[in-house]
This record gives sequence, C-alpha cells and structure tokens, in this order.
Amino acid sequence: MSSSNRLIAAMVALVILVGAFWMLLLSPKRDEVAKLDQQVSQQEESLTLHQSEVQRGLEARHAFPQEYQQLVVLGKAAPAEDDTASLLVQLNRIARNAHVRFQTFILAAAGAGAEETVEAPVEETETGVAPSPTEVAASKLPLGAAIGPAGLAVMPYTLSFEGSFFHLADFIHGLDSLVETKNSEVSVTGRLITINGFTLTPDESKGFPFLKAEFTVSTFLVPPEQGVTGGATPASPEPSTTPVSTTTGGTP
Repeated sequence: MSSSNRLIAAMVALVILVGAFWMLLLSPKRDEVAKLDQQVSQQEESLTLHQSEVQRGLEARHAFPQEYQQLVVLGKAAPAEDDTASLLVQLNRIARNAHVRFQTFILAAAGAGAEETVEAPVEETETGVAPSPTEVAASKLPLGAAIGPAGLAVMPYTLSFEGSFFHLADFIHGLDSLVETKNSEVSVTGRLITINGFTLTPDESKGFPFLKAEFTVSTFLVPPEQGVTGGATPASPEPSTTPVSTTTGGTP
C-alpha cells in the first residue's frame, strides 16, 4: 500500500474513532449536562421564590407589633363581650359634652332594631335535628344579643334623653365620631354604634326648644369563637394549621 493510501486509511480511521467517541461518550454527557442545567435553573427559580417569601415574612414580622396594636384598637369598636359598663361611660361622656340629660338605658329584645338576624340551614341527624352553626354561636353570646348578617353579634338598646334640638344633634354627632374612617384609615375612640331610629317629642314641662328623644341603637360584638385578635398574641400571630410545602423544584 502506497504512502498516500495509508494516509487516507489513517484519516478515515481517525474520523471513525472521533465519531464513535462523540456518539458513545460526548453526546450522552452533553444530554446529561443539559438536564443538569435545567435542574439548576429550576433550583435557582425556587431559591429566588423562597428568598422572596422569607423577605415578606421578615417584613410581616417587623410590622406585626404595629398591626397587632391596630387590631386591639379596632377591638374597642366591636369587643368580644358586651362590656356594658364602658358603653355607659361613653354614652354619659357624649351626653355631658353635648349638654343633654341621659334618662334611660334599656336592652331591647334580641333581634330588635334595623339588624335582621340570619337564619341558618337546619341539619338533620340520626338522632334528630342538629343545632345550626348560628344557633351554636348564639348560645355563646351575652343575654339579648343576636347574630347579624355579617356574622357579628348585635346588641340592641333603647336610649332616652332630654335636651334642645341642637344639643341632641351634637349628641348624634358624638356617637358618629366614636368610629371614623378616612380613606383606608380607621380612627376608633369607642364603640361602633348605629342609630336604627329615633323619635323627638316636645318637652311640655320645659317648653320650646327642649325635647324628649328616644333612640334605638345597635352595638356590635365580634364572633364569640374568634375573639378580638383571632387567637393572636403580642408575640406572634395565631398558629397556622396549613401544612407548609417543602417542594424546591425539579428532581436532582
């Protein structure tokens, strides 16, 4: 075989060896590297997501004391108990500032006033009729309270006052100013009280411009099973019962 033929044969053999090396060794490794690159990309995306979750958690942890304090303040508007004593103190203060005379304070029958109680579906059991969730919640309420349409307990009262027309108007303004909203901010200095209706009659013993006024009002309580803070404490929120996912991306 001439030298040129040997050179051609050697080049052909070298090409065959390179092709075999590529097909048997390099190509599978390239596929494996591509899969690993995809897994690394998934892990990086998962890491970025969890870093974002951690950052939001740290921000929430930092803001929690202020949010908890705001929740407690809002609890003044709708407490967990009827707290009649503090309600009377607030009404007396407003009446005194408005220069009207506080006459009577009567707890009306449950469901009285503008608030309409919610009827829950009745559940049949093998042993008879089971109490509805509304009935169970109502059984935990203070005497005279009823469950309102938003799930809040409603306490209806009838109040009577004596004073001039403008002083009575000042009293109504005082009730309204206990809970005020401005944009997304809520200012709470006392109970949330809604006036369902009122009647004004002349005070014949004192004459014009003095009147006798009777108000039907409602105050509100948070659901008895929830409480004002929903189980949260000044140190931490309510423990979560939702399992935390530990998935971090593709299979390594």
